[in-house]
Amino acid sequence: MRFLVAGSSGFLGTALQVRLADAGHDVVRLVRRRPASTHERRWDPDSGDLDASALDGVDIVVNLAGAGVFTRPWTESRRALIVSSRVNTTQTLARAMAERAAAGTGVATLIQASGVSRYGTTSGSQPHDERSPAGTDFLSQVVVQWEAAAQPAVDAGVRTVFLRTAPVLDPSGGALQVMRIPWSLGLGAQLGDGRQHMPLVGLEDYLRVLEWAAGDPTASGAYNVTIPNPTTNAEFTTTLAAVLGRPTLLRAPGFAFRAALGELSQQLLGDMYVVPTRLTEAGFTFRSPDVESTLRSALSR
Repeated sequence: MRFLVAGSSGFLGTALQVRLADAGHDVVRLVRRRPASTHERRWDPDSGDLDASALDGVDIVVNLAGAGVFTRPWTESRRALIVSSRVNTTQTLARAMAERAAAGTGVATLIQASGVSRYGTTSGSQPHDERSPAGTDFLSQVVVQWEAAAQPAVDAGVRTVFLRTAPVLDPSGGALQVMRIPWSLGLGAQLGDGRQHMPLVGLEDYLRVLEWAAGDPTASGAYNVTIPNPTTNAEFTTTLAAVLGRPTLLRAPGFAFRAALGELSQQLLGDMYVVPTRLTEAGFTFRSPDVESTLRSALSR
């Protein structure tokens, strides 16, 4: 199959390209610069421009584009970029796919990145699943806009899969790459009281979910991509320390995070109790269903 991938230069996009190539698929990358090979096509999502040939022969479009949420403070300009880098890219692809569908030359499937942050950082006694309402905080509303931007493709009959993904753990990138060094030195810390649930998933399972979404013609709509056995920050902290053979002696007080990070701190201190109900109902089996197996699998890569 031929895949067209947006956001191919990021942590997940890079891993996906390797996975698809190893499986014998043809991968075409969308780039904002001048294409450097026949496997690249140019686009400018901020102006809605897409190389007319980009969708030629494509079976699956995967959109992973979006500026990092945790890499910089949430200034007004950063907030605007977090929104536009998601909405503009998704709208550009969805509209192009809708036009192709109207002309009878459409691409069958759009796999669209999304996030479990849609549900907010306040949970009750029952976990959030795909039927839960959206939260009201900044990131929740970003996800609402992000998914809504794909509506032209949905309306045109394109099979659209939203992968509401938790932070993906792997030493090659993302949060685990950052955390591994301090935890290895015995400097890992529990955040606040540690009782808050924190969704996560290993890179291997994330890639397997994406492959399943691409290959199963019945997959459609939103799916939470997070371990089916939720964990708390305290459990995560002690488990990561144990897997690395290091003690856990530190605790980072919540007030310090709030003072340093402002609203962003709630993404670390808030309760995000989420389960992958639709994936498990569809029969998908996680190879790493809990925090310990996820960390051991990730750190063995």
